Amino acid sequence: MKQSLLILFALVGSFAGAQTPVNLSGYQKKNGTNVTKQGNNLVVSWPANGKETGKLVINLEQGKPLFNSIQLSQQGKSKEIAKALDPAFVLTVGKRDLISQNGWNIFFDKTNKLPHKAYAVELNKRSASVTTVGTRTIVRVSEVKAATFNGAIEITVYTGSPLFNVAAVMATEVDSTAILYDAGLLTKVPVWNTLAWSDTDNKMQSIPADLKQTNKAQAVKYRTIIGANEAGSLAVFPAPHQYFYPLDEAYNLDFTWYGTNYRSLVPDFGIGIRQDLMGDRRWVPWVNAPPKTQQRLNFFCLISTDTPTKALDEVKKFTHNDKYPEVPGYKTMSSHFHNEFTMKVVLAGKPIPEVPNFVKVFKDHGVDIVHLAEFHGPGHPKGPDSLRLVELKALFEQCKRLSNKNFLLLPGEEPNNFFGGHWLEFFPKPVYWIMSRKPEMPFVMDDPKYGKVYRIADKNDMLRLLEAENGLAWTAHARTKGSTGYPDKYKDEDFYKSDHFFGAAWKNIPADMSEPRLSRRVLDLMDDMANWGYKKHVIAESDIFTMEPENETYAHLNVNYLQLDKLPDYNQGWQPILDVMQQGKLFVTTGEIMFPSFTVNGKGAGETLTLPADGKATVALDVNWTFPLTFAEIISGDGKQVFREKIDLTNTLPFGKNKYQFATNLKNRTWVRVEVWDAAVNGAFTQQVWLKP
Repeated sequence: MKQSLLILFALVGSFAGAQTPVNLSGYQKKNGTNVTKQGNNLVVSWPANGKETGKLVINLEQGKPLFNSIQLSQQGKSKEIAKALDPAFVLTVGKRDLISQNGWNIFFDKTNKLPHKAYAVELNKRSASVTTVGTRTIVRVSEVKAATFNGAIEITVYTGSPLFNVAAVMATEVDSTAILYDAGLLTKVPVWNTLAWSDTDNKMQSIPADLKQTNKAQAVKYRTIIGANEAGSLAVFPAPHQYFYPLDEAYNLDFTWYGTNYRSLVPDFGIGIRQDLMGDRRWVPWVNAPPKTQQRLNFFCLISTDTPTKALDEVKKFTHNDKYPEVPGYKTMSSHFHNEFTMKVVLAGKPIPEVPNFVKVFKDHGVDIVHLAEFHGPGHPKGPDSLRLVELKALFEQCKRLSNKNFLLLPGEEPNNFFGGHWLEFFPKPVYWIMSRKPEMPFVMDDPKYGKVYRIADKNDMLRLLEAENGLAWTAHARTKGSTGYPDKYKDEDFYKSDHFFGAAWKNIPADMSEPRLSRRVLDLMDDMANWGYKKHVIAESDIFTMEPENETYAHLNVNYLQLDKLPDYNQGWQPILDVMQQGKLFVTTGEIMFPSFTVNGKGAGETLTLPADGKATVALDVNWTFPLTFAEIISGDGKQVFREKIDLTNTLPFGKNKYQFATNLKNRTWVRVEVWDAAVNGAFTQQVWLKP
């Protein structure tokens, strides 16, 4: 017995001292990045910005912190920003309703009220590999486990920036699974002197880093929490849009955390990012995790030899300070907001602020044009006249009052009558209309106080109104929520075939951390609509209810860049905006990627190109970006099929711009468009160029 115990102890000792195997066959020494194996450490160094070099010392020994040292050096002088850190992931696993509505595209799910359980992700350092992908170096450490999920840790460094990403890449075989994840960095020893963040009033806050501090969820601006010491700062933050699952509200739900024993699952002291299980307490769909999909539970880190304020400034550059930048020749527009300012403030007898908070929020985010969706619950869209017309008049007056040469607040509604599903309307001037008409009532009448007033009985009347007032309509949140099954169900209707039916709107529903893009649901619909043979387009929508300064607005926002040199005068109407939309002269973006120019053989978005007989074409695309890019995709169709040509852009550096020319063949195709996506799954897409032989 004693001898067998001695043998067991010897085996344990040999395993403890054994080195974790590392596969370097996929690593290429280029881009200034260097990877060496030193005992059980992997040392990864890479050119950061300017003359700085980042360095990660990754410890592959079992039981030791994964990040032995995190350093930044300048002119050969190295500073250790952090040491002895372990990545931490908490995976909450719940149940997805795939039966009652529309499968994985569901929004009306309440996963938080169904059985769910949280797990700490466990790392077992069995093996490691290093791979070069463009300007990125990826260290993969296997394996990680949580519940039925299995996978590996991936650490990605980006040449040209002191930025790196940490991900638990995991999959499950179990169907109908919905997830959330929290993540961060843990330590058992003093690493930081202080913790810092920007509060929701945009003021820096700082507290001592106390290893005995009980864990606390913290509301911040810019989604970032920072650990700092004498050597510098380490900022932790999520992907700015992908991390945030869709909700009806953009509330700030305390998206960072710090302290010990986080969720009673990770005992050590740490800092990180988190999601609220209860969301906005309306519909809470969480994130899809279909079987066998590689879910990237990830967060970013930025290292700096400067103060937390300076480090946060560097983080903010990736989102242009959470503001949509000016692009010459374009104006920004965002759509679908249920602020209900008319009913809740103006007609409720409350004091009317000179500039409401929601207007300030839009201006602070660089939105030039806001298309509202009022009376979505409050109000009397179907009358009686005495209420409906007063409500419209109040809406028009406030839009006029709050608009100027630099900002337009434009009336709009989500009628959800007549056509089927949910849809938005957009008229080029104030229009009085009532969503009901008795047989004996006229379609239009002249009211002595309000002027022309329309009454709508059915889809035919609605189309007549759009034609009479040159308005547009489109499907809101297509193929999900109240538009499940639409526009597919009415694609053969006269109103859909009309030029006044614009198309559909795009928002990140559903969330899925395995996807390299956001909202494939609507991007697929965009291609389907083009193949149906009608010139329909897709704009961005936000579909949220309140806009307050403390909200996490940017994560839930997206915009359209319309080809306009200047804003129309509200008093003269805004027909130029609708014209640009109808012509498809716009691009959609989350904000980090810009398309100042896009042509196919010289023709721009919304235009028609006559192809040469051989189908050869050159796609010319000007791109500006912040996070390094991942890929572009040329997407085309022939009326039946969709064709995809993916172009690797992982050789890009952060904060770049380039004029790309992609040679392709579009023979027998009827339309073409382009998407570009980056390392944080931010993206932008063009409208179609229409093709004919």
